[in-house]
Amino acid sequence: MSEPVSYEQDGRVVVLTLNRPDTRNALSHDLVPDLVEKLKKADADESVSCVIITGAGKSFSSGGNLKEIRAMTQERNLSANELRRWYTDGIQNIPRTMESITVPTIAAVNGHAIGAGCDLTMMCDIRIASEKAIFAESFMRVGLIPGDGGAWFLPRVIGWSRACEMSYTCDMIDATKADKWGMVSEVVAPEQLLDTARAMAKRIVAHPPIGVRMAKKLLRASQDMPVNAALEMAAGMQATLQQTEDHLEALDAALEGREAVFKGR
Repeated sequence: MSEPVSYEQDGRVVVLTLNRPDTRNALSHDLVPDLVEKLKKADADESVSCVIITGAGKSFSSGGNLKEIRAMTQERNLSANELRRWYTDGIQNIPRTMESITVPTIAAVNGHAIGAGCDLTMMCDIRIASEKAIFAESFMRVGLIPGDGGAWFLPRVIGWSRACEMSYTCDMIDATKADKWGMVSEVVAPEQLLDTARAMAKRIVAHPPIGVRMAKKLLRASQDMPVNAALEMAAGMQATLQQTEDHLEALDAALEGREAVFKGR
């Protein structure tokens, strides 16, 4: 059987494809750890400056595997403590990893992104949607809440009121409304999705690798700290970047009217 998540690198860009189209790329027991492993692999590789996440087949991800979830209580008879640990030691490793990595991420949403699949897109830095993309925070349809961190990520992307609307109603949000709500940066024809995501990634990786990762780290950290602490963090990062070879190369290239060649140093 093929790997749950495929890993393809082209230059400084990695494409991670959720590769279980038979389950609409449900975040099952084998896919979750593989996605976490591949994300950490890309983040640890200094030759990588951007990661695109997409889904194989017609869906991005259908979210949790309902058969596995039902089996937890109806077949395996897991206790409340065992169920809690299933989340903390399993699917919650995805948001922890997505929040800790410094490599920029783009979600190329090719189809349905439902429940935990929707939340995975919200964990990415940038979202580009196919015209066929559908988003839903639909946990309440099966009597559950987002146990994967969606309640933390979703309001930060679309605001409190709309996050509540999605969570309480479980309504399906099409690509047009997602664009209107600021959930995605762009909506494109299905056949243009990956090319558009790669073009975005190319614009990102054109810049100094160390600076790109520090920019993400600063943006993420600044959301949860007072302004003075964010300014102090920015000053320290700026001091570090101004001592890199890539910074000097960028200055020289700009002054000489040529393309810069960055080495990640």
